[in-house]
Amino acid sequence: MVKEAAAWSARLCLLFAVAACGSSAAEQRDDGMLVELARQRPAAASGDGRDLFAGDASLDRTRLVEAVLARSPDIEAARQAWRAALAEVPAARSLEDPMLTYELAPLSVAGDAPFGQRVELSQKLPWPGKRRLAGEVAVAEAEAMKGELDSVRLELALMASNLYDDLVLVGRSIEVNQQHQQLLAELKKAAEAQYVAGRASQQDPLQAEVELGELERDRIMLDAEKDAVVAELNGLLRRDPAAALPAPPAEEPPAAVASVDSGALADEALATRPELRAQAARTRGARAAIDAADRDFYPDLELMGSYDSMWDMPEHRWMVGVGIEIPLQRGRRRAAVDKAEAMTARARSEEDRLRSGIRAEVERAAVRAREAARLVRLIEERLLPAARDQVKAASAGFVTGKNEFVTVIAAENNLRKVELELHHARTDLSRRMAALDRAVGRIPGLAHDGGVR
Repeated sequence: MVKEAAAWSARLCLLFAVAACGSSAAEQRDDGMLVELARQRPAAASGDGRDLFAGDASLDRTRLVEAVLARSPDIEAARQAWRAALAEVPAARSLEDPMLTYELAPLSVAGDAPFGQRVELSQKLPWPGKRRLAGEVAVAEAEAMKGELDSVRLELALMASNLYDDLVLVGRSIEVNQQHQQLLAELKKAAEAQYVAGRASQQDPLQAEVELGELERDRIMLDAEKDAVVAELNGLLRRDPAAALPAPPAEEPPAAVASVDSGALADEALATRPELRAQAARTRGARAAIDAADRDFYPDLELMGSYDSMWDMPEHRWMVGVGIEIPLQRGRRRAAVDKAEAMTARARSEEDRLRSGIRAEVERAAVRAREAARLVRLIEERLLPAARDQVKAASAGFVTGKNEFVTVIAAENNLRKVELELHHARTDLSRRMAALDRAVGRIPGLAHDGGVR
């Protein structure tokens, strides 16, 4: 009977040992993330970034976004958080350290009695599947942190792209200001000539001078706004806030909106949005936590071996044994299962809410992009040509005495207003397309297939 019990104990210990040392496909799920983590290791953003864009004739949106993503400490912080979560995976799958115990009989040290000592080595072996499930939970958390990293990257890219648009807008506004200063200077000369000829009042050139003063005031405000945008961009680039940046190109390619298909983009967003991938990973981790809580009802084993010199018979000095946990606290274990089930239900609800929110976000962004595109076309095709013709007609009428100079000034003001509205509309379209990229899960400011940008 004793020998039979020992044989069964040996078989059970062997089963646990094999399960503890075995490797499954689930335990390799993090290999891809480890490879990607090493690949995403950024180059050291050394120096103050003064040489960024050196020699560039103009500032390129793509290069700007890439530089921001490469130098951002926020991205590096998120990458390190992902790295820390990945480091938890092997720890979760590992066995506990073995325990070495040494005991001696103190009265045998100085007496005539033989020296008595005892050495024991033990190793705890969890029930098969517990370590695998703990690894599943850790991998899911690492995948969620990977999603957080990708979300930070998207947000920073959107911020950089929007600031680029702000810089483009203020540059175009300054160009409009300069053009209208030249136009008003010409109109002022025409008013002065008409006044000398007796066909205009002294009020007309004074009115032109007032308009020129207002344009100069606007220019001061635009220069200050440009400096503020440059300082904010330099902050993202980890550069001196006052460092110079190349001017944006004179002409920006129009944002493509013809292929905006809300349904297809929503499907793409559900497949690529990092927030959804992170939440799906948390749901998987929560389900694994339920299984792990269920496994906690099964006992762990402890394999032991010892040497005791105090036994008279040498055959009894060497001992091997096995200890088994007695899971009596079932209430605590049931509570852990209930908690895991509740967390899983919560994770599923959050995932469903996120899916619905992403679909709505994509639809809203697509509608706003189409609206902005229609507004740009309206201004380009109707309002701007009409405003230019109005200035020409008013100027010709003033020279021939058919209308007063105030009509010319009003036409010039309207043309300036329409030109600025066009640049604002183009900037708004670009920003809305970037928001659509972000909603789909694409990095704003970078080239993409599918006609969005």
